[in-house]
Amino acid sequence: RYDEALVLEREIYAKRVAIASSDEQIVRSGGNLACGLLRVNRFVEAKTFLRELLPKARQSLGLNHNCTLNVEEWIATALHGDPDASSDDWHEAESLFLGALQRRRLVFGPTHPSTAWCEEDLSCVREKLAKLE
Repeated sequence: RYDEALVLEREIYAKRVAIASSDEQIVRSGGNLACGLLRVNRFVEAKTFLRELLPKARQSLGLNHNCTLNVEEWIATALHGDPDASSDDWHEAESLFLGALQRRRLVFGPTHPSTAWCEEDLSCVREKLAKLE
């Protein structure tokens, strides 16, 4: 049923863009679509889409907005989740998680659940990088 949900997420995102919803609503809808793509292992499509969404999130919502941080983390997830991920992909994922984690600590504090999740993701990426090198 994930494929059915993905069709709906694409429609919702397209409608949000078409009716010029708020930037936050567009980024959130884009995030839902990206999560759907990741759920069905469409890593390349997710990376491409999220890389297009990130500048909009950064410009309209700011670097420290939760939605912007989520987009960065989803790109990192798409990078390291791809079975064909290169060493460069893993390093980029590490950099994205690290940047997001630093800003999450500043904005939300070290004990916030999203900060802890980002720390865990960064830790997993670093473990993999240690094995690769």
